[in-house]
Amino acid sequence: MSEQGRKVEFFALSTCGWCRKTREWLDENRVDYELTYMDKIDGDEKDAAKDRAMKFTSKLAFPLIVVNDGEEIIQGYKPDRFEEVLK
Repeated sequence: MSEQGRKVEFFALSTCGWCRKTREWLDENRVDYELTYMDKIDGDEKDAAKDRAMKFTSKLAFPLIVVNDGEEIIQGYKPDRFEEVLK
């Protein structure tokens, strides 16, 4: 849990431009988050991360932000939605 009183998980690909923009937005707005680069993990760790992400969405697409264990889900680069949910 962050000092903002919420848990933010960020699933991304290291090569994804929209993921990079999302990370920049989160950093600029001082949002604490747990980042998982899906393309930089292997084996059981990757399977567990994929299972975790798929728990919240029917289609795995990046960037994916999960707030408070699924209380809010944001898929894609959506700064207006980030403002609404994360600020």
